[in-house]
Amino acid sequence: MSSQESEHSGVNADSTGDVSELLTIRRYLHQHPELAFKEYETSAFLRQELVDHGIAVRDINLDSGVFARITGERQGPHIALRADIDGLPVFEESEYSCHSLNRGYMHACGHDIHMTALLGAAFELQKMKESLRGTVDLIFQPAEEVGKGAQAVMKAGAIEGVQAIAGIHNNPDYLPGQIAIGTEAMMAGCARFAVRLHAEGTHAGYPHKGTGPMEAMATMMLSTQTIVSRNASPFHSAVLSITEVHGGSVWNVVPAEAGFMGTARFFSEEDRVLLRDRLRAQIAGIGAGYGIEADVEWEDVSNPLIGDQHLSAMVADHVGEYASLQRIQPSMAGEDFSDYAHAIPAVFAFIGSNGRPGHHNLHSPKFLGLDECLPTAVRFYVSTAKLLLQHLG
Repeated sequence: MSSQESEHSGVNADSTGDVSELLTIRRYLHQHPELAFKEYETSAFLRQELVDHGIAVRDINLDSGVFARITGERQGPHIALRADIDGLPVFEESEYSCHSLNRGYMHACGHDIHMTALLGAAFELQKMKESLRGTVDLIFQPAEEVGKGAQAVMKAGAIEGVQAIAGIHNNPDYLPGQIAIGTEAMMAGCARFAVRLHAEGTHAGYPHKGTGPMEAMATMMLSTQTIVSRNASPFHSAVLSITEVHGGSVWNVVPAEAGFMGTARFFSEEDRVLLRDRLRAQIAGIGAGYGIEADVEWEDVSNPLIGDQHLSAMVADHVGEYASLQRIQPSMAGEDFSDYAHAIPAVFAFIGSNGRPGHHNLHSPKFLGLDECLPTAVRFYVSTAKLLLQHLG
């Protein structure tokens, strides 16, 4: 066990079941990340763990993802707990004691933590099913990283009848044992954009005989960086970032095609529309000035994540029983749990997973989510499930 892990990694056996079982599960999942909608081995592993603990697995028409149900002995409300299961195409460089065995892939967003915590909660809820009044669905959701998994789950009918849903995301900005829940926006809405320039290619020695796209693209990229600073309110948080650039393949040819891609992040519908419309207007204007055509593709990936006001406040009031409640530090990362939150009442929590000075953030190849965060995540799921069943009942 590495130096950053204590003998039991901070996991309390009294509240999270078998310590060694949870740590073994987390290590296996961390070592076997799979990409969105291809989480086949992950799904098989999760399914077997549930079956081994006597938990009924549901047959949902999706190629990946696992869905299970714990039915209490007494009738009552119907709720769901969700964890995401996909990894990222990132080569791991973290200090975690068990590196990914799938070379070039990594749980750089800590979804291995989420899956382990939901399994741990499921094991505990199964033990207390005789005292449960109602039904708890367990959703191990595929494809969160591409922003399409929640919609696929909903289209497959997996949340039909569910009255409320709860989810988590580990957050390395908080220490293990800390939780942030509130009624304000927690995670940003996310959009993807792609700009494609169509010009007249030519010989590099005769640029005047073409309408090359490279200078136009450079101007566009610089101009887009003024959209937030000179159009959005300084009291609003928004980001527009360019992340990919493509153009040319031969040193002495001015290409006919070029383009760039990026993402926009926002916390309100007003800012989403503003960023989209200003991007389109700038690209069209600059393209016209250079005498080239430019297309803008805008795809809304996820909405801002805002939990149900009443349920979030209620759950937050009970966090002190098992963790330290913190103020929300809104995240510019997107989260497709927001799709559930737009459909049914939802509660979401940030679970502290590191908090050390100089820690590496989500999606970094050096990201490290500590085992010590597991007990807090398990307790959140279990406590919130019991609270929701009691409240809705």
